[in-house]
Amino acid sequence: MARVVAISNQKGGVGKTTTAVNLAASLAVAEQRVLLLDVDPQGNATSGVGSRRDRENSLYPVLFHERPLPEVIQSTDLPFLDVVPACRDLSGVEVELVDEEDRVCRLRDALETVKPRYDFIFVDCPPSLGILTLNALVAADVVLVPMQAEYYALEGLSDLTDTIERVRGSLNPQLRLHGVLLTMFDARNNLANQVADEVRKHFHVFDTVIPRNIRLAEAPSHGRPVILYDATSRGSHGYLSLAREILDRPPEAVA
Repeated sequence: MARVVAISNQKGGVGKTTTAVNLAASLAVAEQRVLLLDVDPQGNATSGVGSRRDRENSLYPVLFHERPLPEVIQSTDLPFLDVVPACRDLSGVEVELVDEEDRVCRLRDALETVKPRYDFIFVDCPPSLGILTLNALVAADVVLVPMQAEYYALEGLSDLTDTIERVRGSLNPQLRLHGVLLTMFDARNNLANQVADEVRKHFHVFDTVIPRNIRLAEAPSHGRPVILYDATSRGSHGYLSLAREILDRPPEAVA
């Protein structure tokens, strides 16, 4: 049965989609059965694995009970990695579902039909707290938080943990924080090291740190995870290391 991982941070520009795409791809290379679910209307995770943003073959009709989830799952260039694409119409879900009683549970319900087929399901959330992100948190077992080591990121992390606690209190009692992943990290930067040390005092932080890496930044423009674009790059090695760390850490060890 799949472990559902919401990759979320209410602050944008922290490597959230980069992490969703490349962690999913790294686990797929390890022959884990992985589904990448793009819940962000921008659709960057969709294009990042070379898929098209098409309204009829996306998450959008699934949330409105127009199509079952298995019908919109697409394969990718990696045999063990599938994707459910996003589309721009997802940006209207906030308004379109506002009067529906089950509006924050629709993703959870849809995933029940496919969870036995996968080892991991990664949900790439929008950089905001709205119905789409709440759907992801209600559906998830754990939350993985990519974070750039800078001062403002600490404030965003505090806001997200408050949100997780509220969701646990009412909608998903099993939800846990999987850990914080430091991204775009430059060990030569004193502030980055100070912020990292502060985060480690209060949260589980993954041993793996994702460095700034040009090849990692270039890969999305080619519609490929970095492991298919340049497997020898530091960015690729970083996400492979993170995949190994997650596989070595059993679900019951999650805080």
